Amino acid sequence: MPLTDIQVRKAEPKAKPVRLFDSGGLYIEVAPSGGKWWRLKYRHAGKEKRLSLGTYPDTTLKTARERRDQARKLIADGIDPSASRQAEKERVLREVEHDFETVARAWVKHQQGAWTDETKARVVDSLVADIFKPIGAMPIKSIKARHVIAAIKAIEARGASDTAGRVLQRVRAVFRFAVVHEYIETNPVQDLLRAELLRPRPVTHRAALPQQELTEFLAKLAAYDGYPGTLNALRLLMLTAVRPGELRGARWAEFDLQGAQWRIPAERMKMRTEHLVPLSRQALAVLATTRELSGNDSLVFPSPYYPGKPISENTLNSALARMGYKGIATAHGFRALFSTVANEFGHSPDVIERQLAHIERNAVRAAYHRSSYLKDRAVLMQWWADYLDQRQDGENVSPFVQRADIADHEAPIGLNKPQ
Repeated sequence: MPLTDIQVRKAEPKAKPVRLFDSGGLYIEVAPSGGKWWRLKYRHAGKEKRLSLGTYPDTTLKTARERRDQARKLIADGIDPSASRQAEKERVLREVEHDFETVARAWVKHQQGAWTDETKARVVDSLVADIFKPIGAMPIKSIKARHVIAAIKAIEARGASDTAGRVLQRVRAVFRFAVVHEYIETNPVQDLLRAELLRPRPVTHRAALPQQELTEFLAKLAAYDGYPGTLNALRLLMLTAVRPGELRGARWAEFDLQGAQWRIPAERMKMRTEHLVPLSRQALAVLATTRELSGNDSLVFPSPYYPGKPISENTLNSALARMGYKGIATAHGFRALFSTVANEFGHSPDVIERQLAHIERNAVRAAYHRSSYLKDRAVLMQWWADYLDQRQDGENVSPFVQRADIADHEAPIGLNKPQ
């Protein structure tokens, strides 16, 4: 006979557990301590099993029967209700454990082998500052596109549209990582594109020092009374025409001072391609002075404030501002100055572009650019260093005349050589 509410309520504990059966495999077990547990006895795959359905009186007889019926429907469909419940518990636990911040940090750990320490710190700092607070604690499976949009729009609203674009790119990467590693089944932000989410950015160019102010600038640079390492960094930046980030992360192991070459590894280059920089006599002299300042540090330009870190991203531009060039010149702008002057003085555009580590976008021209033009670039960079010396001394500089033997041997037919 099926149980009644009165029987369940009045069931008394004994020295050993007592089982009172209802129907369909449902029974209540009364423990010696007085606790009462609803259980379901069933068979699955030829094995007898037990499933807990709750405790009395929190779970009434009526509720226990409903849970029994739900479980038996699963059994009829060939599903083990106990395994199904465990899977659901694991799913819920997985959602709770895998909040966005946890997955994002797993993504960072996965990627860090391809990053410099500086890049890793910059990525993590941006996520901590702008993403972890609004959505970091949310289970990644529950995050919708609208949550990410709100966070990115908040960054843009404070006038940091460039930061907003970079953070959006990183958030999208985290969600792609989450799909690959089965934290989520679908990517809710795969259709969020910067061009459609953020307002268009006005096209601007980094301020470059005007040629007519070069002599005055070099005089001010020579008189710079700030941190000597910053002065040397500015000098080497001008003498090599590399990007500021490539210079700041430079390590002594990259330099062959005897061979007068600087080999910048691919992971530190914007286009992820190794770049070889010829070093002029003047560049080598700057490095010799810098070596005395950096001591045994592996970094060429270590931060004077943070051990193990290079000089900061703003150090060079702050120095230029201190010299009176805020809004007039930037560290990155020295590349434009070098390119303008070198082109005006007759150097091969292909050699200049290769020295700037620009990638040829035209497929036909790219076939000719397999040569690094290293010999030509060594000539170019020594000429550039001499030019800067002459301008500092106020001398006039004669136009550069390309050597015929180099032009005939190195220049791709149809590009620099007249037909």
